[in-house]
Amino acid sequence: MADISGASGRIGSLDGLRGIAALWVLVGHAMLLTGWRVPLIGDPDLGVDLFIMLSGFLMVFHYQLRQEKEPWSEISTWSNFWTRRFFRIAPLYYVMLAIAIALGPVMFDSRMVIDRFLQITPQLPERYLDGSFENVMMHVSFLFGLSPAHAFRTPLPDWSISLEMQFYAVLPFLMLFIHRLGWLRGSIGIVATGVAISIGLRLAGINFPMPSFLPLKMHIFIAGMLLAGALNVSSRRAFVHFLLAVVFVALPIGGGMTVPREVVRVGLVVAFFALIFHAHLPRLLARPLNRISDFMGNRFFHELGELSFGAYLLHLLIMQPVIAYLIKTFGNDISDFQRFLLSLAITVPIVYALSAIGHRCIEMQGQKIGKMLTRRRATAA
Repeated sequence: MADISGASGRIGSLDGLRGIAALWVLVGHAMLLTGWRVPLIGDPDLGVDLFIMLSGFLMVFHYQLRQEKEPWSEISTWSNFWTRRFFRIAPLYYVMLAIAIALGPVMFDSRMVIDRFLQITPQLPERYLDGSFENVMMHVSFLFGLSPAHAFRTPLPDWSISLEMQFYAVLPFLMLFIHRLGWLRGSIGIVATGVAISIGLRLAGINFPMPSFLPLKMHIFIAGMLLAGALNVSSRRAFVHFLLAVVFVALPIGGGMTVPREVVRVGLVVAFFALIFHAHLPRLLARPLNRISDFMGNRFFHELGELSFGAYLLHLLIMQPVIAYLIKTFGNDISDFQRFLLSLAITVPIVYALSAIGHRCIEMQGQKIGKMLTRRRATAA
């Protein structure tokens, strides 16, 4: 159903969405750290939700492309999937984790300057200064998101990395469950289980500093999965997938949800659906959406999407010292808005230049290793 370009089945507009998600998180953090706010745009968690939705979509989309060669009834498909995803995420993350722990004291000092200036509750020292073996091993193993005590304990915004790895770990089981019950009943069952676990955590008094535990974000992953599942069904059925995805993202799971946030999440699903299925909408909508989709798949957005993971991991390590320097240098002599613009002007070029180096030298090499290992396994079999 979707407008899929190229022999590989790539949906070009997704590159734009990935790039926008990373920029949303970066700009949102810049607003939080400089004191200049714009509602919703200044909420980096919404950018993370867009990443989560994209992840759910892409995992199912790529599975559907490979399902004839790699059926998920075969254990080898699971191991190949896990190998590819580990080497997609882990190499750059491990490098950034080592750098973040080494820079912990610098990051803590800069954050204290920012918190004092903005007169907000200061961050706990252990978030920046815990270089203990236990904390490092929890992060190296990606298990930290399962523990409220470790989920938010490095200078990186990496709580979502453990969340992503949890999603990868259970995805084969989710897909088998959906294949057995069908997309609609299966997705409702999965989300209902997530809701029940979330309620149970709340009743037990277990609170995560960030929604790093998969049940707290399962409904957002499933929304993306539903949109990918809609690619292989009739137009009428696709709209049912869309409506169910809208219902899921509007669920107030994970705490801290407000009506504006839920409205924006619904808007993200609508935009996502429109970009992918624009050819099946009325012509009055289809034409401009087609142009937008093509624009978001151009070379610039493709590169922006490729650098999104590095920019997401890296930006706070650059941004916080920059903003602390601006505060110490100019104080109240410049407005919050000027401080925000200056922080972006300095941070963005550095972040994306370093992300380009990391993408070429680390991410791409990791992906090559993952592909090589899966080919060797297939040859041996």
